[in-house]
Order: sequence, then structure tokens, then C-alpha cells
Amino acid sequence: MTNPAATIMSRLAPLGFTTAPAQVHLNLPADELVQHALRRHEGQLTDLGALMCDTGQFTGRSPKDRFIVQDELTTTRVWWGDINIPFAPEKFDRLQQKMVAYLAGKELYVREAYAGANPAYQLKLRVVNELAWHNLFSNNLFLRPEAGADTSWTADFTIINAPGFEADPAVDGTRQKNFAILNFTKKVLLIGGTGYAGEMKKGIFGVLNFLLPVQHNTLPMHCSANVGAAGDTAIFFGLSGTGKTTLSADPTRSLIGDDEHGWTPQDGIFNFEGGCYAKVVDLSQQKEPQIWDAIRPGAILENTRFVPGTTTVDYANKTVTENTRAAYPLHFIPNALEPSVGPAPRNIVFLTADAFGVLPPLSKLDKSHAMYHFLSGYTAKVAGTEMGVTEPQTTFSACFGAVFLPLHPTAYAEMLGRKLDENPDVQVWLLNTGWTGGSYGTGHRMSLPHTRTLLTAALTGQLHDAEFTPHPIFGVQMPTAVPGVPTELLDPRHTWQDPEAYDHTALELAHKFANNFEKYAAFANADIMAGAPRTEVAASV
Repeated sequence: MTNPAATIMSRLAPLGFTTAPAQVHLNLPADELVQHALRRHEGQLTDLGALMCDTGQFTGRSPKDRFIVQDELTTTRVWWGDINIPFAPEKFDRLQQKMVAYLAGKELYVREAYAGANPAYQLKLRVVNELAWHNLFSNNLFLRPEAGADTSWTADFTIINAPGFEADPAVDGTRQKNFAILNFTKKVLLIGGTGYAGEMKKGIFGVLNFLLPVQHNTLPMHCSANVGAAGDTAIFFGLSGTGKTTLSADPTRSLIGDDEHGWTPQDGIFNFEGGCYAKVVDLSQQKEPQIWDAIRPGAILENTRFVPGTTTVDYANKTVTENTRAAYPLHFIPNALEPSVGPAPRNIVFLTADAFGVLPPLSKLDKSHAMYHFLSGYTAKVAGTEMGVTEPQTTFSACFGAVFLPLHPTAYAEMLGRKLDENPDVQVWLLNTGWTGGSYGTGHRMSLPHTRTLLTAALTGQLHDAEFTPHPIFGVQMPTAVPGVPTELLDPRHTWQDPEAYDHTALELAHKFANNFEKYAAFANADIMAGAPRTEVAASV
């Protein structure tokens, strides 16, 4: 449906559009966007009715091409460096003008949506897309206004996304032809030169990671969240490969959200999004039934391939990328909460896949250890996962999402500490889904049934009166007994044939933590530093 020029221009004029684009479609429903995408040869339908699209050259975000405009609002607040790269205001203005001129003669798709399920912390969004399927992605991932709602608002933030527009680095000040640039003063996100739809989702996550702490004393979190029948919210932090999606998808608990949440001073937890953006590499109905069933009409698949001669998706096909994805609305998940809000968490779970076989399968963290491990954001890559990886490699990402943090990471860690002070009943757990009995190549992966048993024991209060003993190097508290789990597994040193080799490896990992933490030490308070592992321990540990 084409909208009257006067209506659409009133919404686009503040962005610099002085003449109406060739054709503009406002807030089209999902089924119409699918038809537009097919007409424009932007994708194909799978046998289950999902729209399968390619993102082109970029099959993931491009962190080195993400910029923030450096001006009076951001100069002293943003953590400038390799993650938050400064961009000049005047160059932003010129680039926006060039993008608008490029889009002026195009068929455009405009979507009005929200970010933030709690109305008190909600952003009103306006998204201008060059591609119909990108507008469907915006519909699926952001929160959708109720039918008939007045969306003629002044947007709190606007996205202009033009994959076909490429910057001239020598003139425009970008690193490459692609870019994603946040302007907090003008409240605009420019995305160009890349077809990867996730730049929109993660761009707005970056916006909330700045605005919520600065303006609302609210902690933004890169985590999944669910809630039990008793109102016991649990949140799950973890980098790729740690089991965050698998372990937070629990048919006995309601899903609040799978990726981005805020923790408010009074109101508990709320999801930032209206959908899920799930990895689907090697997806199977048996392993991930909820994701499998969500891939239906209205859903999007990115960079997947068909079984030859069919329109059936071959999820094992990684010829384009391992980062194949599905984007679908939250209500495609049967046990999803809408509105997606919950009480303050009763349990916080940090997930790690420790390939060194050092960390306990489950441990309880006090405030200092929680802040330290939150700021560390540790997991390990193993051989075969990436080119050139031949032995376990440590991976640290502050707050389990460093690339999305406009503020210094210690600001978020300190806010977590304050939340724990304000909510003394919250339990923080470190759950190791990695190796035991030795490092990768010698030991073996934690049993998923044992991991689920440990997690259930933590979430249901079975360990409330349990006995714990401290890890001699990392200081975290290990339970001495958990029903359904062999006792010898609970202390990782007992699972190694050579305890002295364990001690040596544990000290090596502690030093890796310490080396990573050097860049934060000057900014970290005493509470955070008290959670650091010991790096000078007698051989008798």
C-alpha cells in the first residue's frame, strides 16, 4: 500500500528528505513484505514458508566499521578506542545528506516500532529501509505497536539503512565502503554498504547500552532470560558456544527473551526486543525444537542453502557462513511471555566453555567474584572451530558483549555490583559447559544431562543449604554434593589423573585472566579486584 505523500513526507522531512521518494511503504504487514521481497528478487520461499535471503559480502557485523559521533554529549562519556571509534559530526552530516540523496529516487520501506518492553524505558523507533526483507527483519526483531496505534511520533531514534550505498573512505572518513555510525545527539543510526540485517538490531542495542545507564540508572545486559511458575527470573550470560540458547530454552519456564535485557531500579527485567535472532547452523528438530518450529511463514532465514533440487533447507550447509541465522517474532515461541517483562532475577548464570578443564562444572559467586567474572567474560575456543586454532585459546569479552558497550566496561560491572547490593537474595552461578578430566584433547566435554541437573539444582533452590568449598585458585564456591551428579565431578582437580598437571594448568589460566584484566585494573574498584584469581599459589594446592 502506497501512502499519501504528505503523510510520509512529514515523517521523512526531519531526516533531510526534501522531495518525496519514488514510492514509500509504511508499516506493511509481514505477509505483504514477503511478497514485496519476492517481487524484488530479494529472497526465496522455503518449503515451510520462511523467506530465505542472502546478506551479500558481509555475513556478520563489521566491528571495525562501527563509529560513534564524538561531540559534546559523548566526548567525556564514551569509552573511545578500537571498539568505539570516534567520528566527526560534520562528516556524519555530509554522509547522511549523501545517503538521503541516494535513497530519494528509490522504493523505500518505513517501519515504526519500539525497543524496550517496559514503557517507562521504551525507545520509539523509525526505520527507513532500502530492502523489503530488511523491513521485515525490523518488524520481527523490534517491538510492534498494537494494530491501529498512532505512530506519527517524533522518533527517539531513527535508523537509515541503505545496503546499496557505499561510502568513499577518502572523502567520508570511514575505514571501508561499509559503515554503521551512531549519532546520539541527532538520534540517528546510519548503516550503509552492508546487507547484514543484524547491524540494525545490534546498533539499537548499543544505543540502549548508552542511554539506560546514563539516563535511567538501568543496567543493559547481553543475556537471555526466562522465568519459572513461581516468578523466579533467571538470566543467562554467555559467549558463542557456551550453551546460552540451549540452556535458557526450557519448556518448564517461560521465555522473556533470548539476547538483550534491561534491569531497572524498581521494575525488574525487560526484554529490549520483540523477536529472536537465532543461529541455525546444524539446526535439528530434536536439539532445538522451539527454533525449528519458529521457522515458518513470516520468519527470515539468512545465508542458508537448500538441499539440491528442493526448497528444503540444509542447515548443515556452511558454504556461505557458519553464522546462518533465523529472525522471527517472539510470539513464534510457544512459551514466550508477552509483554516480555519479569521480576528482578533470583538467579544469574554466567556460562563458560572452559576448554582447559580448570573451572568447576558449577560454582557459586559472591559479589566480588561476580563482578570480576562479569568484567572478564571468559570462554575458550577449541581446535577445529576456526582456521589456525590448534589448541585451546582463551576468549575474553567484557560483560559478555564488549563490542556493544559505549561506556567503559567497569561502569557496567559496578552497576551489577550495586544491583547485587540492592537485591541480596540474588544468587550468581558460574556454569562450565566445557571440559573436565583434562584439557581439550585429553579430557572430555561436560555431560549435557549433568549440566542440566546442576542448572536445575541451582535454579530451584536445591543448593540453598548445600555445603560449599572454595576453589584454591579462583576462589569460587564449589558444592560438595548435588543430587544426580557424581561427587567426583564437582571438584575439577579430582577428575584429572595427574592433579599436579591440573594445578599447573589452573595457574596458567589464572595468569591469562590477570593478563586480560590489566587493561581494566586502573579503572576497577576494590570490590571488583577482590574477585581476581590467585596467581601465586603453593604447589600443594
